[in-house]
Amino acid sequence: MRRLWRQREQALFITATALLTAGLALGAAGLDQAAALTWLAATLLGLAWSTATLVAAARRREGGVDIIAWLALAGSLWIGEPLAGAVIAVMLAGGALLEARAEARARHDLSLLAARAPRTARRDTGAGPVEVPVDAVTPGDRLVVGAGEVVPVDGRLLGPGVLDESALTGEPVPVERRAGEDVRSGTVNAGQPFRMTATSTAETSTYAGVVRLVEQARAQSAPFVRFADRVAVAFVPVALLLAGAAWALSGDPARAVAVLVVATPCPLLLAAPIAIISGISRMARNGVVVKGGAAMERLAAGKVLLFDKTGTLTAGRPVLTDVITPVGGPLPADEVLRLAAGLEQSSAHLLAGAIVAAARDRGLPPAAAEQVEERHGHGIEGIVDGHRVVLGKASSTVRGPLPPWMRHARRRAALDGSLTVFAAIDGEPAGVLLLEDPIRPQAPRMVRALRTAGISRVVLITGDHGDPAEAVGRVVGVDAVHAGCDPADKLRVVRAEQETAATIMVGDGINDAPALAAAGVGVALAARGATASSEAADVVLVVDRVDALADAILTARRCRRIAVLSVAVGMGLCVVAMLFAAAGMLPPVAGALVQEGIDVGAIAIAMTALIPGRRHTVRLRSADIDTLRGLYAEHQEMRPIVERVRVVADALDVPPYDLGPVRDLLDDLRDRVLAHERAEEAELLPIMARALGGVEATSGLSRTHAEIEHQVGRLDRTVRDLLLEADPEDVTDVRRLLYGLYAILRLHNDQEEEGAFSLMPPVVSTPSPHRFHSAATPAGHRTEERKESP
Repeated sequence: MRRLWRQREQALFITATALLTAGLALGAAGLDQAAALTWLAATLLGLAWSTATLVAAARRREGGVDIIAWLALAGSLWIGEPLAGAVIAVMLAGGALLEARAEARARHDLSLLAARAPRTARRDTGAGPVEVPVDAVTPGDRLVVGAGEVVPVDGRLLGPGVLDESALTGEPVPVERRAGEDVRSGTVNAGQPFRMTATSTAETSTYAGVVRLVEQARAQSAPFVRFADRVAVAFVPVALLLAGAAWALSGDPARAVAVLVVATPCPLLLAAPIAIISGISRMARNGVVVKGGAAMERLAAGKVLLFDKTGTLTAGRPVLTDVITPVGGPLPADEVLRLAAGLEQSSAHLLAGAIVAAARDRGLPPAAAEQVEERHGHGIEGIVDGHRVVLGKASSTVRGPLPPWMRHARRRAALDGSLTVFAAIDGEPAGVLLLEDPIRPQAPRMVRALRTAGISRVVLITGDHGDPAEAVGRVVGVDAVHAGCDPADKLRVVRAEQETAATIMVGDGINDAPALAAAGVGVALAARGATASSEAADVVLVVDRVDALADAILTARRCRRIAVLSVAVGMGLCVVAMLFAAAGMLPPVAGALVQEGIDVGAIAIAMTALIPGRRHTVRLRSADIDTLRGLYAEHQEMRPIVERVRVVADALDVPPYDLGPVRDLLDDLRDRVLAHERAEEAELLPIMARALGGVEATSGLSRTHAEIEHQVGRLDRTVRDLLLEADPEDVTDVRRLLYGLYAILRLHNDQEEEGAFSLMPPVVSTPSPHRFHSAATPAGHRTEERKESP
């Protein structure tokens, strides 16, 4: 229907313009009668069109602001001004066509999302790939995705793949994914053909959810747009009164017609919705789907931002940080991890994927498991390479009291808020696997940007325990932390904050849905698939970067300002033109041309909402991205050396004090860590300075580079003067230097990930390859036992 109306508008515009032009040519040739008849035909055509639109509006029970245009056309006929009528007809048709084209351009990115929905899939069968309708795919089907093809449903890779995720995230750089990683429907295979296992149907997959969100975004109008519509309807009697007054005072009906010609409230009718839809389209291009103009306006008005923790401020994907084994234990840490990964391949538990991925990252291919038995909430056991492996809670893996090294590992995990998986092999305690849910590197910078953009208060709401929640809150920079919250508690906090200011609630899980629905604006993170939170939310991030929210808020505020500006400028000029027409200074023909110019100007202002504005996220040159990724790979390689600093210091707690490991560590610190820090000083910091606006943004990192080199030098000089075995007083100095260096290195790494490497487009997240070590070593980060973070 929309396309049919657009075709009719185009035909009307072409016909009216042709008649107006033909009349002008006939008039120039001296054929005034023929010219008048031609213009009369154009006026009657415009009058018929205006009558049809008024009837259609009446059937929809909408205010008919086109009554002004109808009166202007009828008035031009009455006063014998067919040329003015023809110009008004062209103006009417041109305005309708311009509105349709502008709205189509504004909705372009939303339409592209819906148009790209996959229609078929290739099922992998014994006879080869068979093409089937995408609706026929069921979870568990093996699918083949060829080069350049769209991933039809959500699934899990059976081998490595390279994906173009720009349709969902807006990032043009292809992303490499490993075997076992999840892939989302709607992404494009940018590499070699790969196989995958479907985990969702087409209807429940990510892309289908995005299309549903887009349809909602198309269907809803903004409060400001509805307000503009009401003002436009109220504008009609004002224009009629002014036209009547001009006629009554002057006795010239041409003045009344001139007032009506310039009184069409097109800036109110066209500019406001185009600006709002342009903003929604702009955000969709960047991976943020807004469910209509009302949601975008509330997003722009938000003052209090509430975050869930897990999966929102943190990555939501646990990563393995340590494997602790007893000193002189039966198996080394690498073997414990390999066996554990072999067993976890058979599990769908949240932590299983992290353990399997960690083993593969470290070149430890998991073996197949047999006789696997998983007990929900307790653990999993089975046979791997002839060993009986049991993983899970301490009570499920160890008979009797825990050995001291396991008690120490659990105590450290509780203090640091780690997830723990206890491992027993052949009936003996063999290791403790520690995992953490790391804070998103972009989160602290995003919170700072939001405060700059006008967010006055940031609140963290989580079901996690108090200490881990407070730690995340401190790092991110929130104003208040509410820990231990169930869905009802989250709802109460949101309602309490809503009483003081407009709220924005950000979450990603089913337990966040009530709070998302209650907030002024609910924002759901749905990069890993559609959930109940996406259905309850007003705004959905389909890109796995929480800092996209800052860009969305900035865009929403900018587009609302543009909508108000376009309406104010357009209607202001319209009122001035009406006054000139009432005073007899603007005849009908000139008035029609002026009104057309006002309409074009107001729409042009509204269309500037499509132009990129100020962004929180930084766009880097492709060469800088390549440099950053190379440095980030080296950065990850340095982490095991950083963890060795702590391990070596811990090993010096009892005599005999062997300084050999310290000297070996110093070799790596000098040859690898310092070389890496110098490379960052030369290559990374200039990129940061260009991206963040000056060298002041890099001064802190530059200072820590110098401090790291200074501390390594002090450690080197101290150890150089000692014998192979040292006295306790000497060892105290060495341990102090090691622990100090460890603290500086860890803080420096976190600062680099937040300030520098978070500037990169999304890449495959690689767990921190921390050093695996033996028991007396403290380690880890976040929650407890084999269970999910709340």
